[in-house]
Amino acid sequence: MNEILDWLLQTVQSVDPILRTLLAGFAMFCETSILLGVIVPGDTTVIVASTAVNGMIEFWLLVLAVIVGSLSGESVGFALGRLVGPRLRDSRLGRRLGGGHWERAQRYLTRRGGPAVFISRFLPVFHSLIPLTVGMSSMRYSRFMRWTVPACIVWAVAYVTIGSVAAVSYRELASQLQYGAIVFVGIIAVGLVIVAVIRWLLHRAERRHMDDEAS
Repeated sequence: MNEILDWLLQTVQSVDPILRTLLAGFAMFCETSILLGVIVPGDTTVIVASTAVNGMIEFWLLVLAVIVGSLSGESVGFALGRLVGPRLRDSRLGRRLGGGHWERAQRYLTRRGGPAVFISRFLPVFHSLIPLTVGMSSMRYSRFMRWTVPACIVWAVAYVTIGSVAAVSYRELASQLQYGAIVFVGIIAVGLVIVAVIRWLLHRAERRHMDDEAS
């Protein structure tokens, strides 16, 4: 099992660090701007890229790329919402990808305002729909940025940390443990379980603001 993981990590690490970092940023841009995050989560790309991080410089450059990609994508999503939001929402693509989540995102934003922008960054589907929904609302871009910038920073640091810590731990233990790959998978799994639990708790706490029967 160690040999397979060695091959996978070496394959990722063989990609030019600049290209790898740019691809992670671009994945986040796509996720937050054009609904692709509904289908292909950007967190997978970020975790894979972070397993090849070598040193603190690469770590923080990847974090920066993820933040810039996220904010650029959300800015484009905001602009699309302003310009063609209703048409995009009512299009075949919008209905297929967003489904009934559009109405829930609109209710959530109306009832929670800025906090909905921050919290939605950590909720499945909503992190792709909220920038477009905000663009269709009366919220100003400056206020949108005040809430989404800290959310993007927290998200980027958390996901890059999960992948890089798992990879570093594996490389340190691989020569000592026959099943070092299990340590790697375990760290990734624990990190993702923690993220999933936080997401579930946030969604449970905020659900009343999304549902139609909420007061």
